[in-house]
Amino acid sequence: MGPLSGVKVVELAGLGPAPFGCMLLAELGADVLRVERPGGGLAMGPPELELVNRGRRSVALDLKKPEAVAAVLQLVAKADVLVEGFRPGVAERLGLGPEHCHAVNRRLVYGRMTGWGQDGPLAQAAGHDIDYLAVSGALHAIGRAGGPPQVPANLLGDFAGGSLYLVVGVLAALVEARSSGEGQVVDAAIVDGAAHLTTMLLGALAGGAWTQDRGTNLLDTGAPFYDVYETSDGKHVSVGAIEPQFYDELVRLLGVDAPDRTDPATWPELRELFTKTFAQRTQAEWIDIFDGSDACVAPVLPLAGEHPHLAARGTFVDKDGVRQAAPAPRFSRTPTELGEPPARPGQHTREALTEWGLANVDELLRSGAAVQAETN
Repeated sequence: MGPLSGVKVVELAGLGPAPFGCMLLAELGADVLRVERPGGGLAMGPPELELVNRGRRSVALDLKKPEAVAAVLQLVAKADVLVEGFRPGVAERLGLGPEHCHAVNRRLVYGRMTGWGQDGPLAQAAGHDIDYLAVSGALHAIGRAGGPPQVPANLLGDFAGGSLYLVVGVLAALVEARSSGEGQVVDAAIVDGAAHLTTMLLGALAGGAWTQDRGTNLLDTGAPFYDVYETSDGKHVSVGAIEPQFYDELVRLLGVDAPDRTDPATWPELRELFTKTFAQRTQAEWIDIFDGSDACVAPVLPLAGEHPHLAARGTFVDKDGVRQAAPAPRFSRTPTELGEPPARPGQHTREALTEWGLANVDELLRSGAAVQAETN
């Protein structure tokens, strides 16, 4: 299932953006084999709830042993893609860097996921999502006037600036490899992706349509018609009535006499009016009022919240007792679907290594270079 059916990926297990990128590749149909250390690594919770590990099998290999490294190279020889998320130089020291892998498979696309990139003064420095957003300028742009930058969880850096750019790079390199016969290295750095995401804002900044003053611009809560408002039950609604016709519909359904919004000097008065008006009804009452309109008003729902539109599209699904997001995007001819639940480290060692064509699986298990997790 999925447009990447037939593509084989070796994932050297890591945390955060690299696993999420490999989850995407698996949900697009690729056969992704996750290579983990025996016993697994750091985790946010029990293995069955590490949803970013869903959709692929897990083999446990002790990469401190030469036999395990040789086994990975055997897998690489049969793969189209390898993905790793180590600090620069770690894969090389393991004997699994690009030169080692391309020596056994010149068509291999070698995806590297880091925060700072493979070179530059910070390449070897520790960091997290918030740091990459800070340096890229993206974090500075998020927040209200007079307040500090606001942290958008790790969605904007790790997964948007990181995972998605990794996957785009891997897919582009795969297409190129099919015509050239040569693989290449994809250097996906979160700081680069986060900076790239600010492209529209950089253009607006250069043209004078955006300022460095946080919370004063059209799309950063500076405009009262692009903001969130609290309702009488302590919940919130979002308002995104940018275009004049949508704004007129908003004002009509609010039932207010609003000042001219084209003059920013009126925005404080307009914001106060919207704040007082939305506070008069519950979230559900306002959503009922705006239902079917083009006023661009929506309820702010909690994670995995219920909404009729999402229910109709099956955006969230319940699988293996866990509420989770369904694969995206959607395809008309090669549909995608949720695969296997997140695996325990080493759950598929014997099965997957055998299926991938390794002849010495029993020897690897006896030596401890490979470990098969116990089954329930």
